[in-house]
Amino acid sequence: MPEIDRKDIPRSVRAELKSLPKDLADIVAAHLVAAGELIEIDPELAYRHADAAKRRAARIPVAREALAEAAYAAGHFEVALAEFRALRRMTGSPDYLAVLADCERAMGKPEAALRLVSEGEQTVTDPSLLIELKIVQAGARADLGQRAEALRLLADQIESPRGVVPKPAQARLRYAYAALLLEQGDAVAAEEWFTSAARIDPDATDALDRLDELNGVVLITDFDDEDDEDDEEAPEAEEDPETGDAVRGEDEESEDPEELHADEIEVDDTEDDEIDLLSVDDDIAEMLAEIDAAEEPDALPGLEAPEPEPVKKRASRKKDADS
Repeated sequence: MPEIDRKDIPRSVRAELKSLPKDLADIVAAHLVAAGELIEIDPELAYRHADAAKRRAARIPVAREALAEAAYAAGHFEVALAEFRALRRMTGSPDYLAVLADCERAMGKPEAALRLVSEGEQTVTDPSLLIELKIVQAGARADLGQRAEALRLLADQIESPRGVVPKPAQARLRYAYAALLLEQGDAVAAEEWFTSAARIDPDATDALDRLDELNGVVLITDFDDEDDEDDEEAPEAEEDPETGDAVRGEDEESEDPEELHADEIEVDDTEDDEIDLLSVDDDIAEMLAEIDAAEEPDALPGLEAPEPEPVKKRASRKKDADS
């Protein structure tokens, strides 16, 4: 059992665990907190902790939900599907329909996913969950080979969202649209919409990483080989038996101080634009500046931008709506 501070246990979790004996509640809480902390770092280990909590408290909704989310993150979609179904029966909430549909899609059942999406569109009211339903619906259509329809679904949602959509959901919607465009081979349009997703919320997706891939930026962090070469010890110099001075080996070239001085002068006189030593920090700062300055793409690929309506016509529509 992981060691935790009781202060780290959310109040809602403590409330649900009150029905358990104190010692058992402490064990379950410890596994739940560990699962929550590890789910993004080590999903498989988080899944094991969540499973340990569920086996000790199978009737507690928070334990079932932790196992469902950890199983989903770790790619155990059959377990996730079973647990989310159980949660839906226990709570009666339609909020699990999007993730249920995505589990069906991940298991190779796009038709079943579309049925759940259709049900969710009639019952779900939260704008963020509606976005998730639309993303799953587009993915299922793409799985069925209907890529044009998938793009149309996401484009319509971007142009005409239902309700006030939070920024993370807006970013996820644009990211999904960009990913589909990239699968279609339209890298230019995909880059525009990845940029749009990163501009709206850089933390909601890995759009910045995808932009790096599209632009051919590779960050090298493994310098072990170079370090090993630098750490190799130089061969010891031989000594002259008569004078005791160090003697260079036969393979070592003599170094003329004047030649070294000339080399230094040549390097010092090199033009700055001939030395390509831009740091990684400069590259990242430049990319972030471009994203901040970027604007929403003018039009969605495959869709013509609507012509602006006359002012009088808009006024008359407003009058009709008021009446």
